Amino acid sequence: MADSVRAAEETLARIGACDDPAIFTTLTRERAMAEARAAAGRLEAGRPLGPLDGVAVAWKDLFQMRGLATTAGSSVRAGGPPAERDAAVVANLAAAGMVSVGRTNMTEFAYSGIGLNPHFGTPRNPYGTPPRIPGGSSSGSAVAVARGLVPIAIGSDTGGSVRVPAALNGVVGWKATTGRYPMAGVFPLSPTLDSLGVFARSVADAVLVDAALRGETPASATPQSPDGVPIFVPTNLVMDDCEPAVLARFEAAIARLARAGAVVERGVLPAFDALLRLGEKRGAILSAEAYAVHEALLRSDAAARVDRRVVARLRAAADITLADYLSVTFARRQLIAETAARFARSFIAFPTTPMVAPPLAPLAHDDARFVAANARVLRNTSPGNFLDWCGVALPDGRDDAGMPTSLLLSAMPGRDDALLALALGAEAVIAGD
Repeated sequence: MADSVRAAEETLARIGACDDPAIFTTLTRERAMAEARAAAGRLEAGRPLGPLDGVAVAWKDLFQMRGLATTAGSSVRAGGPPAERDAAVVANLAAAGMVSVGRTNMTEFAYSGIGLNPHFGTPRNPYGTPPRIPGGSSSGSAVAVARGLVPIAIGSDTGGSVRVPAALNGVVGWKATTGRYPMAGVFPLSPTLDSLGVFARSVADAVLVDAALRGETPASATPQSPDGVPIFVPTNLVMDDCEPAVLARFEAAIARLARAGAVVERGVLPAFDALLRLGEKRGAILSAEAYAVHEALLRSDAAARVDRRVVARLRAAADITLADYLSVTFARRQLIAETAARFARSFIAFPTTPMVAPPLAPLAHDDARFVAANARVLRNTSPGNFLDWCGVALPDGRDDAGMPTSLLLSAMPGRDDALLALALGAEAVIAGD
């Protein structure tokens, strides 16, 4: 019985002793110890719930947890009413025996890929000097796993908020197809594009948690060898203006996949250019829906207490018309169908981000730099949300300064299981192990 309890105690102590207090916003000590004792009792009785029973997990602070206010990274919501029940996915992981140790920091309202938070502090990337950005919006979740504070953390991904910080912090970041997990009790950014994901140190761990998030019994998946697997590498948009080290590590990983038998094809992916034209002409679904979610707040005095960068992005969407929104929505359906038909059995590969994590201070103090960096860091991941791809960010090396680089492997909507199987089989190849 002592092992699960001791593990929870050590996890909480490790978090408490960490020199970065901005990673977690709340520790749920009482809940964690109660869940750890229950897990230990089951193990002692020879009736564990499965491979995740007694394993610690941390939650991005936009998932409802019973008895806590859901801040979504905002001091405006800090005094809100406590949740009466867990979010559906929180309940599912509890049912699998996982031990919820706390809530992790995030960009306010999940609306940035940089990871800054002026209210609760900004988690520091564990790599590089001077301090580098953690990526966002699931900043604390990524750093918590990267620093070994917890083995698993859960985040949300609307434009890259799992895959980007996973890439910048050198961990595995799994983003599911929209609708794979129940969304009840998850604070929204864009209900159309919001999806959830897992931060882990390995794909095998992400596979187990993926099943538990769906309320299924976790089980190991069968790895898919890269041999004979078609992998398409787009030559437009996502390969532009990549840092030399990012591109070099990606090309080396693709070469290793090809030597392992993957059938690599390169070419233009028309949907990328089409969605850029749509955005320039009509605006973005994410922007329009985020404005709708927060319209009442933006019209209130409380808007003055929100991160100025987040407010600016939200207000910029005020002029998107219903006709614009519907036009983009209809076009999106067509692009999803066309792309899914073209790549029905293929996987897509390109760098998760075009650069490694940049220094934090210049972006915190210069809004123009912040805007440019935010657009750049999300450039490669956001098309996957628009096209409803599932995706997994996989570490593929480091640059000369020791900063992590990452390869994003994606698949068409609903091919989550196939993608996870390939990621299992290709993880070591991509990492160069």
